[in-house]
Amino acid sequence: MRLNKYLAECGVCSRRKADELIASGKVSVNRKVIIELGATVDETKDVVFVDGKKVLPVTHYEYVMFNKPKGCITSTSDEKGRKTVYDYFDEEFKSKRLIPVGRLDYDSEGLLLFTNDGALTHKLTHPSSEIPKTYIVKIEGEIVESDLAILRKGVVVDGVRYGKSKVKVLATEKIKTNDGERTLTRLEVIITEGKNREVRRMFEAVEKNVVFLKRVAIGDLRLGGLSRGGNRELNDFEVAYLQKL
Repeated sequence: MRLNKYLAECGVCSRRKADELIASGKVSVNRKVIIELGATVDETKDVVFVDGKKVLPVTHYEYVMFNKPKGCITSTSDEKGRKTVYDYFDEEFKSKRLIPVGRLDYDSEGLLLFTNDGALTHKLTHPSSEIPKTYIVKIEGEIVESDLAILRKGVVVDGVRYGKSKVKVLATEKIKTNDGERTLTRLEVIITEGKNREVRRMFEAVEKNVVFLKRVAIGDLRLGGLSRGGNRELNDFEVAYLQKL
């Protein structure tokens, strides 16, 4: 088995993060440091260490839904001292080493899954799976049909092409401010890729500023009425649904 896959299936981190750990010399196999990204291990007899700590296979998978508030990052720690998603969990949860499935940026909120199931994490985050993720977005001002058509077709930002998306206007509202009135447009956006800051960059391409961004669903798994900062375990039906996606 590839070493990065083994680390992911042991619940250490995602495969991408595992590659970073390997490249930085933090992973050893049978006490020998490995830096080759394509390295493999025999999971039946090799002993793997990360930062000197022995990595053990997961014997029990757990799946948790979290309603991420804005103002925290999807990481275990931050060199800038910002709040992280793990600050919303107790020490017992942290000891389980569940990792986020993908990420939401600092100013975004909504549905975030945590698990120690590396295979499911890889499937839900890999672009080839094309699993739809639904967001509620608010932008400043109104948006014309020609801009919606550009978003649906897929935009190019700084040489990076973003895939097709489904975009639907839900409502336009006017709110009072100290300077008068402010117009906001609320939309539903469904994407299947999940590149870094993808939704925000899509709207930047049509010169629209996102002021609110919330993920409300992964496939048909919806956030529902879970409070901000709250979490709950997925039930057996929900886990089975994700595994079949």
